Amino acid sequence: MACRDGVGSPYEITLELHRDGALYGTVGERCGRLLTRLAKGVAEARAGHEAHWPDPDDRFPDDHFPNDGELFAFRYRARNGVVGEGELRCRLRTIPTWIPEWRGPGGEWRLTRRAFVEAGDGDEADLRAVLTSAELGVFVEALVAEAEECLSPQKSGNSARSL
Repeated sequence: MACRDGVGSPYEITLELHRDGALYGTVGERCGRLLTRLAKGVAEARAGHEAHWPDPDDRFPDDHFPNDGELFAFRYRARNGVVGEGELRCRLRTIPTWIPEWRGPGGEWRLTRRAFVEAGDGDEADLRAVLTSAELGVFVEALVAEAEECLSPQKSGNSARSL
């Protein structure tokens, strides 16, 4: 959903959360710049050569978003500042997996990182997706592309879509 200035021109976005066609929250007031920065950060992290995370699917933009592994957290806030229903957040988690040796008692730990995207109505997370960096990049780029479409000048027959 496009945020509009005093004369009605769109300049930013707010996300509407829908489940099974029903609206259950509006979050991320003016979050377009953050999502654009995140999409760029994921692409840069995947393209880089990091020794610590050799698999591109494990690479996320830590240095751009140092907030304890949280890439974003959008919550509904009423005009009076009260936090209400609706939340969309994304946190990075490191998942250790023990890989046993085929011969002998040895083995090693393998670390993978994934983005946990959770959407909820304020009480608890209703929906969760566990994404690789490639999948997160596609998700965020789709949000940004749809936002840009909503912010573009309206053409005849082109109505604004909700995200």
